[in-house]
Amino acid sequence: MLERERIIEIVVAVTAVALMIGVMVGIGTNYTVNDTELTAEGGEMLVGAIIGFIILLTFIGVGLAYALNDPEDGLEEEDAETKNAA
Repeated sequence: MLERERIIEIVVAVTAVALMIGVMVGIGTNYTVNDTELTAEGGEMLVGAIIGFIILLTFIGVGLAYALNDPEDGLEEEDAETKNAA
C-alpha cells in the first residue's frame, strides 16, 4: 500500500495534468480553422497555457513541500543548528 503522502502527490499531479489537457482541448476546439489548423491566436493561447502549467506546477510543488513536511523528520532542527552555527 502506498503512503498517504505519495497518494496526495499522485492525486494532485493527475489533477493538474487533467486540467492542462482540458485547457489544451478547449483551445484546440475554439481556435481551429477548418478543423485542422490552429490559428495564430490559438498558438499564442497554447503557449500561454504551457507557461501557466509550468507556473502552476511550481506552486503545487512548493505547496506540497510545505504541506507534507513532517516535523518528525528533524529538518527543522537541522535548519536551526545551521543558523545558530553561522
